[in-house]
Order: sequence, then C-alpha cells, then structure tokens
Amino acid sequence: MPGPTIELLREQARGRVITADDAGYDEARRVHNAMIDRRPRVIVECADAGDVMAAVDFARENDLDLSVRGGSHSVPGFGTNDGGVVIDLSATMRSVRVEPHTRTVRAEGGCTWGDFNHATHAFGLATTGGIISTTGIAGLTLGGGIGHLSRSRGLSADNLISADVVTADGRFLTASEKEHEDLFWALRGGGGNFGVVTSFEYRLHPISDVYAGLFFFPLDRTRDVLEFYRGHITEAREELGMFPAFQIAPPLPFIPESEHGKPFCAVVACWAGPLEQAESALAPIREVAPRVAELVTPMPYPALNSLFDDLVPRGLQHYWKTAFASELTDGAIAAHVEHGPQVPAVNSTVHIYPINGACHRTAPDATAFVHRDATFATVIAGMWPDPAENDDNVRWVKDYHRALEPHSARGGYVNFMAGDDAPRLRDAYKENYERLVSVKNVYDPGNLFHMNQNIAPAGPAAAGAAR
Repeated sequence: MPGPTIELLREQARGRVITADDAGYDEARRVHNAMIDRRPRVIVECADAGDVMAAVDFARENDLDLSVRGGSHSVPGFGTNDGGVVIDLSATMRSVRVEPHTRTVRAEGGCTWGDFNHATHAFGLATTGGIISTTGIAGLTLGGGIGHLSRSRGLSADNLISADVVTADGRFLTASEKEHEDLFWALRGGGGNFGVVTSFEYRLHPISDVYAGLFFFPLDRTRDVLEFYRGHITEAREELGMFPAFQIAPPLPFIPESEHGKPFCAVVACWAGPLEQAESALAPIREVAPRVAELVTPMPYPALNSLFDDLVPRGLQHYWKTAFASELTDGAIAAHVEHGPQVPAVNSTVHIYPINGACHRTAPDATAFVHRDATFATVIAGMWPDPAENDDNVRWVKDYHRALEPHSARGGYVNFMAGDDAPRLRDAYKENYERLVSVKNVYDPGNLFHMNQNIAPAGPAAAGAAR
C-alpha cells in the first residue's frame, strides 16, 4: 500500500514543505559543511511539534531516510540525505522561555546557543553551551555538551531537566527523571538515535559576566604550555575553564601585524567565579612563557560564546577527529608538538578541553555519556575554504589523530566524530552501549533515526531494521 504523498504532507504541515521543484530548495538543502552536497526528496521546515510528527510519519510510512537538522553543524552531514526527508527545526522552532524564579529555561530544538544565551543572559543566567554560538543546542546536548563552563557546571546534558520528544512511531513524549526515564537517560549523550527532541528544559546558573580571553604563546614554548596545563587544570578551582589550542593568528588588532598568519600555541581561558578573584585565577597562565599577544577582559558570557564565530562561517570544508584521555602524557604532548604547529588554515584548530571537576561528579552509568574518568577531550578540527586542499588537510587531521591514538582512550566524543568513525562507536559508549541498544529497541526498533552516529537495534526488535 503506497504511503502518504507530499501533497498530503503539505496539507498537514504549517511550516514550509520544500521539494526540488520549489523556489529556495538549493538554499534549504545546504548544510554547514561544504563537503556535504545532498539532494533530499523533501525538506520540512517545521513550525511546531505537530509538523514534526507529520514528517516522522511521512518518512516512516514511505520507508525513507530521515535526517533531523537543528543548528546544521554536523560535520558528517547527518542533517541531510539523498532522496529522503529532512526535518529542519531551525527555521521557526527557536523560541526560548526563561523562568528566572526557578532558574530554568525551555528552548525549542531549532535554537542555537546564540539564541539561548541571548535570552538567558537578560536574567543574568547561563548554562554550559558550546564554543561557537551558531552551534545548535540539540546536537550539542544530545551528544553530551562540552563548553567553557563544563568544569564548574557540568556538561550541557548534565543540566538537562526534561525533553519533549517525537518518537519513531509518531508519539509525543516528555522524558525526565520521572517519566520515560530510560529515554531520558539515553538522550543525555546518546545522540539523535531515539527521536526528534522538539524542546529542551535546562537548569540555569547565576552567571552573567565572565573574565575571559586568549593568550598567544610562541610555538617553541608549546611543550611548556602543555606541561603547565596538564598539571594546573587538575588543581585549579572549578570556576576556571581553560584549554590550549593551536591557531593561526587572524588579523586582529590585539595581535601584532607582523604575527598575522603565523601559527601559535594559544590558551583560551574563562573565569566564571567572582570577578574580583579573576586576576589571581588567571595569573599562573601569564607566568608560563612570554606572550606574543593577549586579549583578556571582563565580558558578557554570550560574547565569549561567540568570540570565534567569524572563524567558522557556513560553507567551509570540514573533517574532524576526536580523542579522550585521562592523562596528557609525555607521548601525547610530543604528538601535539609535532602536529599542532602544522595547522593548515586560519579556520582550522585543535582544542584540548578539560572535562574534570563537575563532570567527574556524575557517575559513568548515570547518563549515556560514559567518559567520566576522562580529564581531556581533544578535537582536531580541520576547517578550510578551498576544496582543492581537501586531501592535504584531511591527511593532516588523520596523521595527527593517529599519533595521539596510543595515548588516548578508545572511542571518542560523538559530537566530534567524523563520518568514517562508525567502527569506534561501541568504544565511544563502552559499558553503556548495550543499555543504549535496549532503549533503541523500545523507542526505534525499525532504526528510523539512523542518520547519526548510529546505535542500531538488536535482537527480534531489529527485524527489518537494517539500512
């Protein structure tokens, strides 16, 4: 029996239903990573949860691939496909409602962290978001959510109170510690495997202005910077978020013009404690080595979250790799010293995030995000404008990651994994993997939600689910 038609879908949906015959199709199908060029059969710019339910039903009943797009930052391009359905939450599902008295917020699944921070900052509140404000809250939170505030406030997923979800059978559910607890557990780190989250409820914290910025150090002092970091970040107060990075100096006023276009070892720092204690908290960073440039000042937290946006515009080529580690060993530092200075473009970078402090106070089995014993999460983010340089830049990412592998935990952070990282997925979830499969069997036995770092159903529930 044939499934519902696109004409019927147009009648059911309040948002735009776009096909290749419609004006705006080429713009609607674009995603952040210019390496990804797909032509879906239909894109549904959902206006509300009802549209999401209609689109899910349409994909399931027509046996079509289904992609879900929030911020569209998925490096592997999971937010689109060829010949299937794209649920796009970003066009209109971006409302944010803050409850200042309870320090909570409800944000729709199409929001970016820029949307979120703008709304919460008005009340002097924040929660852990990402590093780029154009990143969607949905993808970041569902994969775990590492950011400037992780050491003191935990991951984004650790601050999730509840989620409204449309499941593979078209039902609308609310998952929390009190209802559909198994689904709520899986959503906190298990990615987009279990449904479309139409809204997220978060816990907020009294954070308004932070003391933050960047330090640029000469490359020949890289080892000193990394050795300082590995020791200091295990002892520093949790209000200090900081991470080392490799970065080509952009043409910014605080960087001497003679240094523009050269690679440096940088440190990004964020003090989210009392501002009167900020200078003493950041003083040890200044003592590590001579600084080529520095820009550190009090700023609104949303300003910090958008500080690097101009380096990551839509339309770059992207290829990333990731690694967790409990220690930053001498061997890992040697790998960074060798490969980090070869960062190939001003857009490309390497960040070594700390995920200790508050992140360690959640048990490995309390959420799907299992790496509670890791102290460091590294991302090698290859990003560059010219597709003619794809082979060379992808090789830099792969060679760098290969050099780190002997000094890293198996698996990796799902939000930073590339499209060819599927074989690492079981290791990425370690002892939580089989439990995630069980939740998948309950909420998506047919694997409708497989355009992701996919946790496939197993056993009798998986009959007919292979895709």
